[in-house]
Amino acid sequence: MTAPLYESSIASLPLLNRGKVRDIYGIDDDKMLIVTSDRLSAFDVILPDPIPGKGAVLTAVADFWFARLAHVIPNQLTGIAPETVVAPNERDQVRGRAIVVKKLKPLPIEAVVRGYLIGSGWKDYQATGKVCGIPLPAGLQVAQQLPEPLFTPSTKAELGSHDENIDYAAVEKLVGPVLAAQVRDVALHLYREAAAYALTRGIIIADTKFEFGLDAAGTLHLIDEVLTPDSSRFWPADTYQVGSSPASFDKQFVRDYLETLAWNKQAPGPTLPPEILEKTSAKYREALTRLTGG
Repeated sequence: MTAPLYESSIASLPLLNRGKVRDIYGIDDDKMLIVTSDRLSAFDVILPDPIPGKGAVLTAVADFWFARLAHVIPNQLTGIAPETVVAPNERDQVRGRAIVVKKLKPLPIEAVVRGYLIGSGWKDYQATGKVCGIPLPAGLQVAQQLPEPLFTPSTKAELGSHDENIDYAAVEKLVGPVLAAQVRDVALHLYREAAAYALTRGIIIADTKFEFGLDAAGTLHLIDEVLTPDSSRFWPADTYQVGSSPASFDKQFVRDYLETLAWNKQAPGPTLPPEILEKTSAKYREALTRLTGG
């Protein structure tokens, strides 16, 4: 395994943005390079230690889903090898962890789809009997499958801030009723199709978030990452039980560890012990292996 990459340094291209995990560089007027680092964020704080192999796993998982779901909606991929757009001495930074994408106009929302009652949805349900304002039957348990997947959008927060749940009417105000309906319907379609496939591979996709962008013609595209362990909750189907919070193949493992610390969930984040780094890395790798067989 190559050395972990905490932060890329591509001098041959202009840096456009450095997010929680991804570094974005400009290529030309219509293309960008996205490098997926091994950084890990939890509770909206970027932790100081990289997770070995994480960026490569996220890239491979997203590429798998982009290909599998391409018949549903166009996506950001160009098919251009990232090694061809950087200087020769920078190719090691992009190999296996970067993609060349179309430059699209991102929508100002995150399209969250929930298939199971967990996390903030479970807390919301306990308090109100609803999830993001959507009424649900009484008596549901933690981790229970919802009667139907729910579209529960949120705003896109700036780095270090928290996303905020919004109702469907707010989405209509932000992007217009026609585009709002298209985003909702596509997000639910993507989730249902992906969740059905993942179940055949022994993985429950409890929830996930999608991001979308528009090209110059106004065509909706799937962008950012898709159905990765960072943007989704993946549970092992063989040990899943209603009424208890399942084990997971995602960064929930790190969140659970951090909850045991006397940390105020503000930057700077705490250092992670070597065994937590390795176990987290192994969970990401297992998610890839289970989904793709590779």
